[in-house]
Amino acid sequence: MARMKFLCDVERCIECNGCVTACNSEHDVPWGINRRRVVTFNDGEAGEKSISVACMHCTDAPCAAVCPVDCFYTTDDGIVLHDKDLCIGCGYCFYACPFGAPQYPQESAFGMRGKMDKCTFCAGGPPQDNSQAEFEQYGRNRIAEGKLPLCAEMCATKALLAGDGELISGIYRERVMKRDSRPDTWGWQKAYNFKS
Repeated sequence: MARMKFLCDVERCIECNGCVTACNSEHDVPWGINRRRVVTFNDGEAGEKSISVACMHCTDAPCAAVCPVDCFYTTDDGIVLHDKDLCIGCGYCFYACPFGAPQYPQESAFGMRGKMDKCTFCAGGPPQDNSQAEFEQYGRNRIAEGKLPLCAEMCATKALLAGDGELISGIYRERVMKRDSRPDTWGWQKAYNFKS
């Protein structure tokens, strides 16, 4: 069975935030929540790199390990989801996740504690029935429709890959072999014709 994973190729990411916008609009994510975000290192300097970050759907998810009410679960495809009806908003998952994926909804200037929200790999929630109630709580279930997460589909440079872990790691390995140790194929030097 496929193990669904995300992979972001930092040599291709151009910090356009298309993945963030696609996710927010597809799932009608509450204000103040970004299930996906783009992090940039050495911003504005030579060697600048960006990476799109969200829940990485870990094989042994630390968020699930620390949850006192066991609201996190892993589907047969390896997608880590959570049940908002069980969540008590303790925040343990927020501190355990190395990617900062679980977040509290923010409806005011100072935020509000409540049910945690996180990337669902566009797989909806526990009901799995594509109902309006499921959409309002978890967003659209694109996996049930036979589609990949919209963030990866909307990536202009195909830096963000999603799908079967074996398949996307093969695509990445092929890209690295074609680059032939030229790390700035898509980066600063190419964009600004910078010669060292």
